[in-house]
Amino acid sequence: MMKIKKLSIGFIGAGRVGITLGRYFFAKNQKIAGYYSKTYSNTRQAAEFTQSTACRSVEEILNQSEIVFITVPDSNIYEVYLQLKNYDLRNKILCHCSGALSADIFNDIYALGAYGFSVHPVFAIDDKTESYKDMPNAFFTIEGSNEKMYVIENLLQELGNNYQIIEANQKQQYHTALVMASNLAIGLYHMSAKLLEDCGFDEEAVQNALSPLYLYNAVNLSEKGCCQALTGPIDRNDLSTVQKHINVLESFGNEEYLSTYNALSRELIKIAKQKYPDMNYSEMENLLSSPNS
Repeated sequence: MMKIKKLSIGFIGAGRVGITLGRYFFAKNQKIAGYYSKTYSNTRQAAEFTQSTACRSVEEILNQSEIVFITVPDSNIYEVYLQLKNYDLRNKILCHCSGALSADIFNDIYALGAYGFSVHPVFAIDDKTESYKDMPNAFFTIEGSNEKMYVIENLLQELGNNYQIIEANQKQQYHTALVMASNLAIGLYHMSAKLLEDCGFDEEAVQNALSPLYLYNAVNLSEKGCCQALTGPIDRNDLSTVQKHINVLESFGNEEYLSTYNALSRELIKIAKQKYPDMNYSEMENLLSSPNS
């Protein structure tokens, strides 16, 4: 990948994502032009945090930037784009950071002589002044203009982050995968907590019991992969224990808990078969193929 000169990067939106990316880019010696947001106090805070310019208009940040990151909520991205179209966009690179939306939201950008991208960090940004410290571990996905793809690739290579280029028609499936691995895992944790509460655990005891288990499993999974991280009754083909779990969930009176258990357990069987190709899981498959699953 050829090296290019550093381009000035501006941000429209001074929330957690905009400030985190700006500070991270700044720490990695990128050229931060500045910020613009509807609330000037937020603009000023972001600019001070990145030693850049607090702009008072869309036009001002556009004039100072070669790459513009639109770091506003998904529902506001197109509104910002409509504002930008009132100005000369020739040779500008516009990037949004939505996981669910593609660069197609910049629907007529080529006619304007500009280039559009979605640049999405696979990372939970929860603190606008601290999250940037963990950004070296973030994986990015890029989707957008083929002509200027090398510019965004070069930026991420200079940052040192791993990345994947995907197509616009893959964005929805991609985002679904991320939600399953992150947000839906919270739902599963919540189900576990409710089962423990029904056993008499208070909130503190629930956290004390589940947090080490959850964290160790997450680390093990991330370091070793699904096959090596798999433990428990499916891993050891323990029909008796799985049947007891099903009995418990049937008596618990929540069909969603049972269907979730069955669906995820069937997925674990697929992993277990890879791990133990000589083991027969047919009885376990039959057990988890009930009408309630």
